[in-house]
Formats: sequence, C-alpha cells, structure tokens
Amino acid sequence: MVGIVQNEKEQYLIGKMPVERGVFPGEWGLPGGGIEDGETIETALRRELREELGLEILDIRPLFFSDGLYKKSFPDGSLQDIYMIFLVFSCKAVSEEVKLNLEFSQYAWVDPATLQNYDLNSATIKTFQRVGLIQNPTCTRYAGY
Repeated sequence: MVGIVQNEKEQYLIGKMPVERGVFPGEWGLPGGGIEDGETIETALRRELREELGLEILDIRPLFFSDGLYKKSFPDGSLQDIYMIFLVFSCKAVSEEVKLNLEFSQYAWVDPATLQNYDLNSATIKTFQRVGLIQNPTCTRYAGY
C-alpha cells in the first residue's frame, strides 16, 4: 500500500530513500509498505505510516492500483528485479510531526506546485500525475510519462 498523505495546509508528504538500499535509492517517494498476515489493507497502511513516519492518519480512501517491475538494491551492492503492486490511498495526517525510522533519510511536506522540484521516483511521478498533482512536468526525468 501507498499513502498520499495530506496535511491541513494541503501539502503532501514525501520521503527520501537512503542512497544505499531500497527500490528507489536516493529518490523521493511516497510512504507505504506491505501487508502482514492477519491485517486488513487499512490496518496495514496505518501501521506502515506509524512505523516509517510516526504518523496517525484519518480519512483513508482507496484511489487505484498500479504495478511494475523495479530493481531493488541491497546494502551489499547487489540488485534484484522485483514485481511490485501499489495499492494507492489518499489520507489525512492527524499532525505534521514526523518521526523517521530507517526507511527514509529525509522528509518534506510539499505544496503541489513544487512537487516537480524534487527528484521523485518513477512510481511516485506516475501516481502524482494520475491524481493531477503533476500537470505539465518540466524535468527531463518526467519525459515519457
């Protein structure tokens, strides 16, 4: 699951992945994660956002799903192709206070008009385009989307 998390100022939360690991190392993206045994999708999304960012969320609404094949890098430098399915939800943060764990190295609450100023990963670019938050990309990274 992936959360498009908005605050009361209508800003969106993005996090920067550590450079040494993950599917999108060193790039900015949306928070989320997997579903554990016995969890509902909503419970899993709440848990992931609490674990990764220390956030409580409200107003969870399913939006769409997307998928793709991505390369995941590991701390030892190895790479592996993985197939990922993204279940995308919109939600509201109870507060703007974020407490990062090791999933992200930085975070930012971003106005929609400045989202394209960040080095967003390809899945996040597609997601923001699909919900209309990135209209006319000017960065070369957006070419072809």
